[in-house]
Amino acid sequence: MSLKKIDTRNIVLALVIVAIAAVRLLTLKYQVWSNFTPVGALAIFGGVYFNQKWKAYAVILLTFFVSDVIINHSYTGQWSLWSSDTFWNCVCFSITVFIGSQIKKLTIINSAVILFAPVTVHWLIMDLPWINGAASLYPYSVLGYWEALVAALPFEKNMFLGDAVFGLILFGGFELAKSKYTVLRTNHKLAL
Repeated sequence: MSLKKIDTRNIVLALVIVAIAAVRLLTLKYQVWSNFTPVGALAIFGGVYFNQKWKAYAVILLTFFVSDVIINHSYTGQWSLWSSDTFWNCVCFSITVFIGSQIKKLTIINSAVILFAPVTVHWLIMDLPWINGAASLYPYSVLGYWEALVAALPFEKNMFLGDAVFGLILFGGFELAKSKYTVLRTNHKLAL
């Protein structure tokens, strides 16, 4: 294979995503950091920067799937490829990648979308009363949904803070790297 056929930009993006996703594993040892993870920031980052959007979905979903298997094993002691929330997490991540894929350039408004979209998508979907076994805690009603949303705020706050910190690292770091290394640039706008 010739060096011209190697897509350095995509390789770097995938390696950055896998490396930063490994931070999720730190919450196993330091549970005080629960939900302070890069998951939302990674999903939207992948959506923004992969030019071929199928690669964003593939890398993000595969990375989260593998890290979920490891995390679930550490809690249960058993290897399981599927947990009760795997499907819904994939839905949340896919929606977030899609939102990122719609961003054409980094502006103040788009930066706000990058900051708030991942946690909002996660909060609105994962706190539906019939997801994650919350049905025993909250009724299947608008009031039950509202109660679940309010109860989730402390967890979502940690996710928001994690997305903010890791988003700044990811987006700032990649933009800085693009300014130094031409191989990371593309002739296209951020997203096609």
